[in-house]
Amino acid sequence: MRPSDAVLERAFLDDEVIAAGWSAAAAVADHGVAIEAEHDSPHEALVAMVRMLGEQGLLSLMVGVPSWRAICLARERLGYASPLLELAFTMQGLGSFPITLAGTESQKARHLADVESGRAVAAFALTEPEAGSDLSQITTRAREDGDGWVLDGHKVLISNAPVAERITVFAATKPPGERRRLSAFVVRGDAPGLTRTATSVLGGHPIGELRFEGVRVPAEDRLGGEGDGMRIALGTLHRFRPTVGAAAIGFAQRALDETVAHTTRRRQFGAPLADLQAVRMGLAEMACGIEAGRLLVYRAAALADLGDGDREAEARAGSMAKLVATENAFAAIDRAVQLHGGRGVMTESMVARLYEDVRALRIYEGASDVQKVLIARHLLAE
Repeated sequence: MRPSDAVLERAFLDDEVIAAGWSAAAAVADHGVAIEAEHDSPHEALVAMVRMLGEQGLLSLMVGVPSWRAICLARERLGYASPLLELAFTMQGLGSFPITLAGTESQKARHLADVESGRAVAAFALTEPEAGSDLSQITTRAREDGDGWVLDGHKVLISNAPVAERITVFAATKPPGERRRLSAFVVRGDAPGLTRTATSVLGGHPIGELRFEGVRVPAEDRLGGEGDGMRIALGTLHRFRPTVGAAAIGFAQRALDETVAHTTRRRQFGAPLADLQAVRMGLAEMACGIEAGRLLVYRAAALADLGDGDREAEARAGSMAKLVATENAFAAIDRAVQLHGGRGVMTESMVARLYEDVRALRIYEGASDVQKVLIARHLLAE
Protein backbone atom coordinates (compact mmCIF):
# COMPACT_ATOMS: atom_id res chain seq x y z
CA MET A 1 0.00 0.00 0.00
CA ARG A 2 1.18 3.55 -0.69
CA PRO A 3 -0.14 7.04 0.20
CA SER A 4 -0.30 8.27 -3.39
CA ASP A 5 1.27 8.10 -6.81
CA ALA A 6 4.06 10.36 -8.06
CA VAL A 7 1.69 12.87 -9.65
CA LEU A 8 -0.31 13.28 -6.44
CA GLU A 9 2.87 13.72 -4.42
CA ARG A 10 4.26 16.37 -6.76
CA ALA A 11 0.95 18.23 -6.87
CA PHE A 12 -0.08 18.27 -3.21
CA LEU A 13 2.49 16.59 -0.96
CA ASP A 14 6.16 16.73 -0.06
CA ASP A 15 8.59 14.56 1.87
CA GLU A 16 8.11 16.44 5.13
CA VAL A 17 4.32 16.14 5.03
CA ILE A 18 4.48 12.44 4.11
CA ALA A 19 6.90 11.75 6.96
CA ALA A 20 4.77 13.66 9.47
CA GLY A 21 1.51 12.00 8.45
CA TRP A 22 1.81 8.77 6.52
CA SER A 23 5.11 7.45 7.82
CA ALA A 24 4.38 8.39 11.43
CA ALA A 25 0.96 6.72 11.28
CA ALA A 26 2.38 3.61 9.61
CA ALA A 27 4.90 3.28 12.45
CA VAL A 28 2.13 2.93 15.07
CA ALA A 29 -0.51 1.09 13.03
CA ASP A 30 0.48 -2.44 14.01
CA HIS A 31 0.70 -1.44 17.66
CA GLY A 32 -2.83 -0.04 17.49
CA VAL A 33 -4.18 -3.21 15.88
CA ALA A 34 -2.56 -5.27 18.63
CA ILE A 35 -4.16 -3.10 21.32
CA GLU A 36 -7.57 -3.63 19.72
CA ALA A 37 -7.06 -7.39 19.73
CA GLU A 38 -6.12 -7.35 23.42
CA HIS A 39 -9.36 -5.72 24.60
CA ASP A 40 -12.91 -7.08 24.48
CA SER A 41 -14.35 -3.61 25.10
CA PRO A 42 -13.91 -0.99 22.35
CA HIS A 43 -14.12 1.65 25.09
CA GLU A 44 -11.07 0.25 26.86
CA ALA A 45 -9.27 -0.29 23.57
CA LEU A 46 -9.85 3.29 22.48
CA VAL A 47 -8.48 4.74 25.72
CA ALA A 48 -5.40 2.53 25.43
CA MET A 49 -4.96 3.59 21.81
CA VAL A 50 -5.15 7.27 22.73
CA ARG A 51 -2.50 6.78 25.41
CA MET A 52 -0.28 4.96 22.89
CA LEU A 53 -0.75 7.59 20.17
CA GLY A 54 0.26 10.26 22.67
CA GLU A 55 3.32 8.35 23.82
CA GLN A 56 4.39 7.81 20.20
CA GLY A 57 4.01 11.49 19.39
CA LEU A 58 1.39 11.18 16.65
CA LEU A 59 -1.10 13.39 18.48
CA SER A 60 1.25 16.34 18.07
CA LEU A 61 -0.29 16.65 14.58
CA MET A 62 -3.49 17.83 16.24
CA VAL A 63 -2.25 20.81 18.24
CA GLY A 64 -0.74 24.12 17.33
CA VAL A 65 -1.20 24.94 13.63
CA PRO A 66 -2.09 21.60 12.05
CA SER A 67 -0.92 20.40 8.67
CA TRP A 68 -4.18 19.26 7.13
CA ARG A 69 -2.39 17.23 4.49
CA ALA A 70 -0.45 15.37 7.19
CA ILE A 71 -3.65 14.75 9.16
CA CYS A 72 -5.34 13.39 6.02
CA LEU A 73 -2.40 11.07 5.36
CA ALA A 74 -2.49 9.85 8.96
CA ARG A 75 -6.26 9.28 8.88
CA GLU A 76 -6.00 7.36 5.63
CA ARG A 77 -3.20 5.14 6.93
CA LEU A 78 -4.77 4.52 10.34
CA GLY A 79 -8.17 3.89 8.73
CA TYR A 80 -6.59 1.26 6.52
CA ALA A 81 -5.27 -0.51 9.63
CA SER A 82 -8.23 -0.13 12.00
CA PRO A 83 -11.30 2.12 12.01
CA LEU A 84 -11.19 2.21 15.82
CA LEU A 85 -7.56 3.33 15.80
CA GLU A 86 -8.45 6.00 13.27
CA LEU A 87 -11.28 7.20 15.52
CA ALA A 88 -8.96 7.37 18.53
CA PHE A 89 -6.63 9.64 16.56
CA THR A 90 -9.32 11.78 14.97
CA MET A 91 -11.35 12.62 18.02
CA GLN A 92 -8.29 13.99 19.79
CA GLY A 93 -8.20 16.56 17.00
CA LEU A 94 -11.91 17.25 16.60
CA GLY A 95 -12.42 17.52 20.35
CA SER A 96 -9.47 19.86 20.89
CA PHE A 97 -9.35 21.97 17.71
CA PRO A 98 -11.86 24.49 19.13
CA ILE A 99 -9.26 25.17 21.83
CA THR A 100 -6.57 25.59 19.18
CA LEU A 101 -8.90 27.81 17.15
CA ALA A 102 -10.28 30.08 19.87
CA GLY A 103 -8.52 29.37 23.14
CA THR A 104 -6.32 31.76 25.07
CA GLU A 105 -2.71 30.83 25.76
CA SER A 106 -3.75 29.92 29.30
CA GLN A 107 -6.54 27.63 28.03
CA LYS A 108 -4.20 25.95 25.56
CA ALA A 109 -1.64 25.37 28.31
CA ARG A 110 -4.27 23.86 30.64
CA HIS A 111 -5.91 21.53 28.15
CA LEU A 112 -3.90 20.83 25.00
CA ALA A 113 -0.88 19.30 26.69
CA ASP A 114 -3.06 16.55 28.16
CA VAL A 115 -4.73 15.93 24.79
CA GLU A 116 -1.42 15.85 22.92
CA SER A 117 0.17 13.44 25.40
CA GLY A 118 -2.86 11.13 25.35
CA ARG A 119 -3.50 11.66 29.05
CA ALA A 120 -6.95 13.11 28.28
CA VAL A 121 -9.43 11.63 25.79
CA ALA A 122 -11.21 14.42 23.89
CA ALA A 123 -14.78 14.83 22.61
CA PHE A 124 -16.81 17.35 20.59
CA ALA A 125 -20.37 17.77 21.93
CA LEU A 126 -22.63 19.50 19.41
CA THR A 127 -25.48 17.19 18.33
CA GLU A 128 -28.79 17.08 20.25
CA PRO A 129 -32.01 15.07 19.85
CA GLU A 130 -33.58 17.88 17.79
CA ALA A 131 -30.41 19.61 16.59
CA GLY A 132 -28.28 17.86 14.00
CA SER A 133 -27.57 19.81 10.83
CA ASP A 134 -29.69 22.72 12.12
CA LEU A 135 -27.62 24.19 14.92
CA SER A 136 -30.20 26.90 15.59
CA GLN A 137 -32.23 24.24 17.40
CA ILE A 138 -29.65 23.65 20.12
CA THR A 139 -31.37 23.84 23.49
CA THR A 140 -28.53 23.02 25.89
CA ARG A 141 -28.36 26.19 27.98
CA ALA A 142 -25.46 27.97 29.62
CA ARG A 143 -26.30 30.69 32.12
CA GLU A 144 -23.94 32.93 34.00
CA ASP A 145 -23.78 32.30 37.71
CA GLY A 146 -21.30 34.11 39.89
CA ASP A 147 -17.79 33.64 38.58
CA GLY A 148 -18.72 30.94 36.08
CA TRP A 149 -21.39 29.28 34.01
CA VAL A 150 -23.98 26.57 34.66
CA LEU A 151 -24.87 24.11 31.87
CA ASP A 152 -28.14 22.21 31.52
CA GLY A 153 -29.09 20.09 28.53
CA HIS A 154 -28.77 16.88 26.57
CA LYS A 155 -26.30 15.87 23.85
CA VAL A 156 -26.58 12.69 21.74
CA LEU A 157 -24.44 10.68 19.32
CA ILE A 158 -21.25 12.08 20.79
CA SER A 159 -18.11 10.11 19.90
CA ASN A 160 -16.03 9.25 23.00
CA ALA A 161 -18.86 10.36 25.31
CA PRO A 162 -18.48 7.34 27.62
CA VAL A 163 -14.73 7.84 28.10
CA ALA A 164 -13.93 11.51 27.36
CA GLU A 165 -11.91 13.55 29.83
CA ARG A 166 -12.00 16.89 27.94
CA ILE A 167 -15.28 17.77 26.22
CA THR A 168 -15.89 20.84 24.07
CA VAL A 169 -19.58 21.64 24.61
CA PHE A 170 -21.72 24.06 22.62
CA ALA A 171 -24.62 25.70 24.44
CA ALA A 172 -27.05 28.60 23.98
CA THR A 173 -26.29 31.61 26.15
CA LYS A 174 -29.57 33.41 25.54
CA PRO A 175 -32.91 32.25 26.99
CA PRO A 176 -35.71 30.82 24.80
CA GLY A 177 -37.59 33.54 22.96
CA GLU A 178 -34.51 35.65 22.36
CA ARG A 179 -32.13 35.36 19.42
CA ARG A 180 -30.00 32.35 20.29
CA ARG A 181 -26.27 32.79 20.64
CA LEU A 182 -24.06 29.73 20.94
CA SER A 183 -20.98 29.69 23.11
CA ALA A 184 -18.33 27.02 23.54
CA PHE A 185 -17.03 25.59 26.83
CA VAL A 186 -14.44 23.05 27.89
CA VAL A 187 -15.96 20.61 30.38
CA ARG A 188 -14.04 17.94 32.25
CA GLY A 189 -15.39 14.41 32.07
CA ASP A 190 -15.68 14.08 35.85
CA ALA A 191 -17.61 17.34 36.35
CA PRO A 192 -20.39 17.01 38.97
CA GLY A 193 -23.82 16.92 37.34
CA LEU A 194 -22.54 15.35 34.10
CA THR A 195 -24.06 11.95 33.29
CA ARG A 196 -22.71 9.81 30.46
CA THR A 197 -24.50 6.90 28.80
CA ALA A 198 -23.14 4.61 26.07
CA THR A 199 -25.15 4.14 22.87
CA SER A 200 -25.02 1.07 20.64
CA VAL A 201 -24.21 1.94 17.01
CA LEU A 202 -22.88 0.26 13.88
CA GLY A 203 -19.20 -0.49 14.29
CA GLY A 204 -19.43 -0.62 18.08
CA HIS A 205 -17.48 2.61 18.58
CA PRO A 206 -17.59 4.49 21.91
CA ILE A 207 -20.52 6.81 21.26
CA GLY A 208 -23.09 7.99 23.73
CA GLU A 209 -25.23 10.66 25.38
CA LEU A 210 -24.26 13.47 27.72
CA ARG A 211 -26.69 15.01 30.21
CA PHE A 212 -25.81 18.26 31.93
CA GLU A 213 -27.70 19.00 35.12
CA GLY A 214 -26.33 22.08 36.82
CA VAL A 215 -22.79 21.45 35.57
CA ARG A 216 -20.59 24.32 36.68
CA VAL A 217 -17.88 25.57 34.33
CA PRO A 218 -15.33 28.19 35.43
CA ALA A 219 -15.43 31.44 33.47
CA GLU A 220 -11.89 30.76 32.24
CA ASP A 221 -13.11 27.63 30.42
CA ARG A 222 -15.39 29.45 27.99
CA LEU A 223 -13.73 29.53 24.55
CA GLY A 224 -13.76 32.91 22.83
CA GLY A 225 -16.41 35.46 23.62
CA GLU A 226 -20.05 34.89 24.37
CA GLY A 227 -21.77 34.10 21.09
CA ASP A 228 -18.62 32.81 19.35
CA GLY A 229 -19.82 29.21 19.52
CA MET A 230 -21.29 29.04 16.00
CA ARG A 231 -18.09 30.39 14.47
CA ILE A 232 -16.00 27.93 16.47
CA ALA A 233 -18.20 24.93 15.66
CA LEU A 234 -18.46 25.65 11.95
CA GLY A 235 -14.77 26.52 11.71
CA THR A 236 -13.86 23.19 13.26
CA LEU A 237 -16.21 21.15 11.05
CA HIS A 238 -15.12 23.04 7.93
CA ARG A 239 -11.47 22.21 8.57
CA PHE A 240 -12.06 18.54 9.40
CA ARG A 241 -14.34 17.67 6.46
CA PRO A 242 -11.56 16.73 4.03
CA THR A 243 -10.01 14.54 6.71
CA VAL A 244 -13.26 12.56 6.98
CA GLY A 245 -12.85 11.83 3.28
CA ALA A 246 -9.30 10.66 3.96
CA ALA A 247 -10.52 8.16 6.56
CA ALA A 248 -13.10 6.88 4.07
CA ILE A 249 -10.37 6.41 1.46
CA GLY A 250 -8.34 4.38 3.97
CA PHE A 251 -11.33 2.12 4.65
CA ALA A 252 -12.06 1.71 0.94
CA GLN A 253 -8.45 1.01 -0.02
CA ARG A 254 -8.35 -1.76 2.59
CA ALA A 255 -11.58 -3.19 1.18
CA LEU A 256 -10.18 -3.10 -2.37
CA ASP A 257 -6.96 -4.83 -1.33
CA GLU A 258 -8.92 -7.50 0.57
CA THR A 259 -11.15 -8.02 -2.47
CA VAL A 260 -8.27 -8.32 -4.94
CA ALA A 261 -6.71 -10.97 -2.67
CA HIS A 262 -10.02 -12.81 -2.25
CA THR A 263 -11.00 -12.87 -5.92
CA THR A 264 -7.51 -13.99 -6.91
CA ARG A 265 -7.53 -16.82 -4.39
CA ARG A 266 -11.17 -17.91 -4.54
CA ARG A 267 -12.01 -20.35 -7.36
CA GLN A 268 -15.41 -20.83 -8.96
CA PHE A 269 -16.31 -22.75 -12.11
CA GLY A 270 -12.74 -24.05 -12.34
CA ALA A 271 -11.00 -20.66 -12.33
CA PRO A 272 -10.25 -17.74 -9.99
CA LEU A 273 -13.11 -15.31 -9.49
CA ALA A 274 -10.85 -12.58 -10.81
CA ASP A 275 -10.96 -14.22 -14.25
CA LEU A 276 -14.66 -13.32 -14.56
CA GLN A 277 -15.23 -10.16 -16.55
CA ALA A 278 -17.97 -8.95 -14.18
CA VAL A 279 -15.57 -9.21 -11.24
CA ARG A 280 -12.89 -7.30 -13.09
CA MET A 281 -15.38 -4.56 -13.95
CA GLY A 282 -16.28 -4.27 -10.27
CA LEU A 283 -12.65 -4.01 -9.20
CA ALA A 284 -12.02 -1.31 -11.79
CA GLU A 285 -15.00 0.75 -10.61
CA MET A 286 -13.85 0.45 -7.01
CA ALA A 287 -10.34 1.63 -7.88
CA CYS A 288 -11.57 4.58 -9.95
CA GLY A 289 -13.94 5.77 -7.23
CA ILE A 290 -11.25 5.56 -4.57
CA GLU A 291 -8.71 7.50 -6.63
CA ALA A 292 -11.25 10.20 -7.50
CA GLY A 293 -12.02 10.70 -3.82
CA ARG A 294 -8.33 10.68 -2.91
CA LEU A 295 -7.52 13.45 -5.39
CA LEU A 296 -10.30 15.67 -4.08
CA VAL A 297 -9.25 15.04 -0.47
CA TYR A 298 -5.63 16.05 -0.96
CA ARG A 299 -6.57 18.99 -3.16
CA ALA A 300 -8.83 20.30 -0.38
CA ALA A 301 -6.18 19.68 2.29
CA ALA A 302 -3.57 21.47 0.17
CA LEU A 303 -5.90 24.46 -0.22
CA ALA A 304 -6.28 24.59 3.56
CA ASP A 305 -2.49 24.42 4.08
CA LEU A 306 -1.22 26.43 1.14
CA GLY A 307 -4.19 28.47 -0.08
CA ASP A 308 -4.42 32.22 -0.40
CA GLY A 309 -6.94 32.65 2.37
CA ASP A 310 -9.99 32.20 0.15
CA ARG A 311 -12.23 30.61 2.78
CA GLU A 312 -15.11 30.14 0.33
CA ALA A 313 -12.92 28.13 -2.03
CA GLU A 314 -11.56 26.07 0.86
CA ALA A 315 -15.05 25.36 2.20
CA ARG A 316 -16.37 24.28 -1.19
CA ALA A 317 -13.35 22.05 -1.80
CA GLY A 318 -13.78 20.48 1.64
CA SER A 319 -17.46 19.76 1.04
CA MET A 320 -16.71 18.24 -2.36
CA ALA A 321 -13.94 16.09 -0.92
CA LYS A 322 -16.07 14.75 1.91
CA LEU A 323 -19.08 14.12 -0.33
CA VAL A 324 -17.26 12.30 -3.13
CA ALA A 325 -14.78 10.39 -0.97
CA THR A 326 -17.36 9.06 1.51
CA GLU A 327 -19.96 8.20 -1.14
CA ASN A 328 -17.39 6.48 -3.35
CA ALA A 329 -15.91 4.64 -0.37
CA PHE A 330 -19.32 3.34 0.65
CA ALA A 331 -19.98 2.14 -2.91
CA ALA A 332 -16.57 0.46 -3.07
CA ILE A 333 -17.00 -1.33 0.26
CA ASP A 334 -20.53 -2.40 -0.67
CA ARG A 335 -19.06 -3.92 -3.84
CA ALA A 336 -16.34 -5.58 -1.76
CA VAL A 337 -18.97 -7.27 0.42
CA GLN A 338 -20.79 -8.45 -2.71
CA LEU A 339 -17.65 -9.88 -4.29
CA HIS A 340 -16.82 -11.74 -1.07
CA GLY A 341 -20.17 -13.54 -1.29
CA GLY A 342 -21.25 -15.24 1.92
CA ARG A 343 -17.93 -14.49 3.55
CA GLY A 344 -18.64 -10.79 3.09
CA VAL A 345 -21.48 -10.76 5.62
CA MET A 346 -19.75 -12.80 8.31
CA THR A 347 -19.17 -10.61 11.37
CA GLU A 348 -15.49 -11.53 11.57
CA SER A 349 -14.93 -10.53 7.96
CA MET A 350 -12.83 -7.39 7.47
CA VAL A 351 -15.08 -6.12 4.68
CA ALA A 352 -18.17 -6.58 6.87
CA ARG A 353 -16.51 -4.55 9.62
CA LEU A 354 -15.56 -1.85 7.14
CA TYR A 355 -19.14 -1.81 5.83
CA GLU A 356 -20.41 -0.97 9.31
CA ASP A 357 -17.71 1.61 9.97
CA VAL A 358 -17.92 3.51 6.68
CA ARG A 359 -21.67 4.11 6.87
CA ALA A 360 -21.43 6.77 9.56
CA LEU A 361 -18.91 8.81 7.56
CA ARG A 362 -21.68 9.79 5.13
CA ILE A 363 -23.56 11.37 8.05
CA TYR A 364 -21.29 12.96 10.64
CA GLU A 365 -19.62 16.36 10.24
CA GLY A 366 -22.26 17.24 7.66
CA ALA A 367 -24.34 14.56 5.94
CA SER A 368 -23.95 14.03 2.19
CA ASP A 369 -27.17 15.88 1.41
CA VAL A 370 -26.00 18.84 3.49
CA GLN A 371 -22.72 18.90 1.55
CA LYS A 372 -24.68 19.10 -1.70
CA VAL A 373 -26.64 22.07 -0.35
CA LEU A 374 -23.41 23.81 0.69
CA ILE A 375 -21.73 23.17 -2.66
CA ALA A 376 -24.77 24.53 -4.54
CA ARG A 377 -24.87 27.57 -2.24
CA HIS A 378 -21.24 28.36 -3.10
CA LEU A 379 -21.93 27.97 -6.81
CA LEU A 380 -25.01 30.19 -6.74
CA ALA A 381 -23.23 32.84 -4.69
CA GLU A 382 -20.67 33.16 -7.46
